[in-house]
Amino acid sequence: MPSALSRRSFLQSSAALAAWSILPTTSFGVVRKFPKLSGDPFACGVASGDLTATGIVLWTRLAPDPLNGGGMPHDDVAVSWMIADDEVMTKVVQKGTVVAASDMAHSVHVEVEGLKPDRWYFYQFKVGNETSPVGRTRTAPEAGAVPDRLRFAFASCQHYESGLFTAYEHMAKQPLDLVVHLGDYIYEGAGRERQIRMHVGPEIETLEHYRNRHAQYKTDEHLQATHAAFPWIVTWDDHEFDNNCAGDISEQSQVGAEEFLKRRANAYRAYYEHMPLRRSSLPTGPDMQLYRRISFGGLANFFVLDTRQYRSDQPCGDGNKPQCDEAFDPKATLLGETQEQWLRDGLSKSPTAWNVLAQQVMFAPVDRLPGEEVGLSMDQWPGYEVSRRRMLSFFDEAKIRNPVVITGDIHSNWANDLALPDDGAVVATEYVGTSISSGGNGSAREDYAEAMKTDNPFVKFFNAQRGYVQCEVNAKEWRSDYQVVEQVTEPGAPLVKVAGFVTEDGKPGVQRA
Repeated sequence: MPSALSRRSFLQSSAALAAWSILPTTSFGVVRKFPKLSGDPFACGVASGDLTATGIVLWTRLAPDPLNGGGMPHDDVAVSWMIADDEVMTKVVQKGTVVAASDMAHSVHVEVEGLKPDRWYFYQFKVGNETSPVGRTRTAPEAGAVPDRLRFAFASCQHYESGLFTAYEHMAKQPLDLVVHLGDYIYEGAGRERQIRMHVGPEIETLEHYRNRHAQYKTDEHLQATHAAFPWIVTWDDHEFDNNCAGDISEQSQVGAEEFLKRRANAYRAYYEHMPLRRSSLPTGPDMQLYRRISFGGLANFFVLDTRQYRSDQPCGDGNKPQCDEAFDPKATLLGETQEQWLRDGLSKSPTAWNVLAQQVMFAPVDRLPGEEVGLSMDQWPGYEVSRRRMLSFFDEAKIRNPVVITGDIHSNWANDLALPDDGAVVATEYVGTSISSGGNGSAREDYAEAMKTDNPFVKFFNAQRGYVQCEVNAKEWRSDYQVVEQVTEPGAPLVKVAGFVTEDGKPGVQRA
């Protein structure tokens, strides 16, 4: 379990709090309106996210030298913004000026309110005489209003060195309402030579290194284009901080909790600085509340989960193996008690047609080793089996309407029925998306796919190519199309739909489209 004592001692240290505080300071000096710039201040692009029926978060970061600390002066800088009905920005509906604080890497988070529901808008930033690209975003339908459809894509695991972000090149051109990113937005490892592309810097631990790594990813043209085309809903997994992290416990046994939490404070601060998140997610030291609910009218509720910050240590020595006694520890948790209760309360009260758990790790208890040998991932929900079964029972007993779990992490595509362990009754559906680039080109692995379905009858589909999942949802049906690119080591790979599945209203489980 995460060490409460070590964490408490860290938080009670006034020196540590001073060193790791991330609240923007109040500037008693001049806020510069025309800073001296060494290049394009909008090299990291623009983004929007966390839509509501009347509001949206607009984001950018001023960084003319993004891979070397940003390249901005140490002063705070005035940034103007506007949001309009048209792409040429002549029909302005709101505008204002905010301060890009030096303390926050000159990032900008504008929480716009007072917009009309279920509408597309365009937005732009300006600093000095420089203007940003125009971004496109939208608001959600009003609460209770059931739109004809919701179209979104979900993605995860975009290792910069392992491959090109070709999937985003295609995603940016799709007729989507929003994008959900399920984690591993960046990877923390040191730069390696002879890769497709090379990370800047060593394995990232300092705030400066986390900022540079996020900025490097943000400079990818296809990722930028997809951010500019749609609002995003984001959550993290482990690589935004450190591989296989569990609460304040490192996978490296020699790393102490206090040292680890200092690194986590750096990671969380840089994550917030580079994502279109609301002030409610502003981190305090090593703590950041990322779990939240985002509604798309009466059609869908997205319960965005955090399965890293509050989890117990992985049981049984981690890895893929049979479940040991630790995996059945009733106190073990992926979500933590507070988040799990928040989720149960929210699901119980949800009036929407579909209830989406947007989260990181596989829910289904998939045996990854063909044949008699058993290999369940202890880093995923089966490593926390009592918690997993408790959630399945809750779906059933509380009669939650149309629970659908969307998952990343595993660098492969899956479609799974989620069933009660006792009687095999299917109570929910899981759609798992592959990586954008992590793992290199990947393959269809048809023999392995058949073995997976034989050993795991609840698995209806497996594929290990790169890409994303595109979903279209209406009041009667959820459809997931698995979109892949054949390779990510060279540009220009076409997009191919390899499979499509549906889940019908009131009928949990996966059916071929």
